[in-house]
Amino acid sequence: MGSLKNVAIREFMIWRSSQVRNDIQSALTHQNEWLFGLLKSASHTLFGEKYNYKQIRSYQEFKEAIPISDYEDLKPAFEATLQGEQNIFWHEKIDYFAKSSGTTSDKSKFIPVSKSTLNSAHYKGAFDITSQFCFNQPHTQIFNGKSMIVSGSQKKASAQSSIRIGDISAIMVSQQPFLADFLRTPSKAIALKEDFEEKLSLVAQKSIAENVTSLAGVPTWNIVLLKKILENTRKNNIAEVWPGMELYIHGGVNFEPHRAMFEQLIPSSNMTYLQVYNASEGFFAFQDRLIADDMLLATNHGIFYEFIPVEQAHLLQPEILSLDEVETGKQYAIVITTNSGLWRYKIGDTVQFTSTLPYRIKVTGRTKSYINAFGEELIVENTDTAIIKAAHVTNAIVKDYTVAPKFFNMDGNGTHEWVIEFEKSPEDELLFAEVLDNTLKMVNSDYEAKRFKELALSFPKIYKAPQGLFYKWLKSKAKIGAQNKVPKLSNDRILIEELFNLMNA
Repeated sequence: MGSLKNVAIREFMIWRSSQVRNDIQSALTHQNEWLFGLLKSASHTLFGEKYNYKQIRSYQEFKEAIPISDYEDLKPAFEATLQGEQNIFWHEKIDYFAKSSGTTSDKSKFIPVSKSTLNSAHYKGAFDITSQFCFNQPHTQIFNGKSMIVSGSQKKASAQSSIRIGDISAIMVSQQPFLADFLRTPSKAIALKEDFEEKLSLVAQKSIAENVTSLAGVPTWNIVLLKKILENTRKNNIAEVWPGMELYIHGGVNFEPHRAMFEQLIPSSNMTYLQVYNASEGFFAFQDRLIADDMLLATNHGIFYEFIPVEQAHLLQPEILSLDEVETGKQYAIVITTNSGLWRYKIGDTVQFTSTLPYRIKVTGRTKSYINAFGEELIVENTDTAIIKAAHVTNAIVKDYTVAPKFFNMDGNGTHEWVIEFEKSPEDELLFAEVLDNTLKMVNSDYEAKRFKELALSFPKIYKAPQGLFYKWLKSKAKIGAQNKVPKLSNDRILIEELFNLMNA
C-alpha cells in the first residue's frame, strides 16, 4: 500500500492523467486556440505592431504575415531584452534566458523563458509524464522517496540586471515552490551551484542518506553521478544503495545507446525508463505508454506547431505544414510559436510521426547534426541504431561516440572516422566495425550506395577513446553541465581533430 503521502499523491496523479487523455481528443482545437491566443497576447508588442497581429484572422494569414525565423533572426531582439528592454516579442516581462549549448556549435544561444512557458510547458509537462507513469503503474511507490535531478546553474546577465541566465533545468529548479523540496533531492542550494564538478560530488555525498526512488535528466551526467555514488558507498550497484528505485525520466539524447549502462548500474526488474522531449524553447512531447517508445506531442502547452518536410529544411521558401497536414513515416523539421515570444522559430530538430490519432512522434535528429560529406545523408537515428546493434552483437557497452568524415585524398577514398568511448570493449573489434557498417547500409540507402564496392566511401575507421576523453573535451570547452553533450555527427573535422589532440596528449 505504501505511506499515506505516497497513496495520496499517486491517486492525485492518476486523476490528473485524465487531462492528458482529454488533450489527445482535442489536439487540433487546442492548437487553433493557442495560435490566436498567442497573437492576441502579443498584439501590442513591437513584433505585434510590426506584423499587425490584430488583423490576422486565419492560419493562412498568419503564414503570410510572419516570416520563418531562426536564432540569428531573433538574436537582436533577444539581446535588446537582455539589455533591459521589454515588450519586444512578448508582452510579459522576461526574467530568464535559458542558455543552450546546441549540438553543432561552441556558440551559446540565449532563449527567452517567460513565466507562462514555465507553467504551461515545463511544469505541466513534468506533471503529464509523472501522471501517465502513475496511470500505467497504479501501484507505484515512488512518492515514498525523492526524485534526484541533476540540474545546471544560473547567474545574473550582468551586475546591474535583474535577468538571470542558466540552463532550463536550473531555471525550473529555482522557480519551483518550496513544497517541491520535500519530493526532490538535492537541496536547491546544492542543485544551483555553479561549479558542476563540485555539485556532482556534493550530490553524491548528500543523496546517499536519502531514499531516492526516481531519477531525471540527461543520461551522460546521471551515469557520472551514479558511478560516484557507487565509489562513495562501495556498493556493487545502485539497487543496493536505493532498493526503492523505480523510474528514470530521460531526455536530450537517444537513450538506447546508454540503456545497457543503466541496466548494469541499476539491475532491477522494477525500473521503468521514460523519455521526454524538452528543450530550452519548451516542452514538446513525452512517452505516455510503456509498450512503445514514441512520444505524445504536447499540443496544449503554450506552443503552436508547424512542420517543414526535412528535404526542404534548408530551402529559403520551403513548404510549411500545420499539424493537421502531417503524415506518418515522413520526417519534418519543427517550427514553433510559443508563449515566450518565439515566432515561427526553427528549433533545428527533426521528427517523424508514428501516429496522427493521437499525434505521436520520434525525434530523428537535427537539421544541422548530420553527415552529408559524400551524399550519404546520415542522421543521428542511423548512427545510434548502428551503435546499438554492433554493441549487442559483440557484447559491448558504449559510453559515447562521435563521427566525422575523412575526405578524399590522393591516397584513397573518403571514409567516416569514429571515436568511441567504451564502458566495456567489444569481444571482437573487427566484428563490431562490420556490424556497424552493415547496419548503416541497412538503414540508409544513400550510405549503402556510397559504400557500394567502396566507390565513394571506404570501410569506417574506429578509434577507441581512452576513458574520460569526452569528459575532458567538454571540460576544455567549459561545457561541464547538465544541458551539455558531445555532438555525435559533424560535417567537418574540427571536433574529431580536437579529440585526437587530447588522445595524443
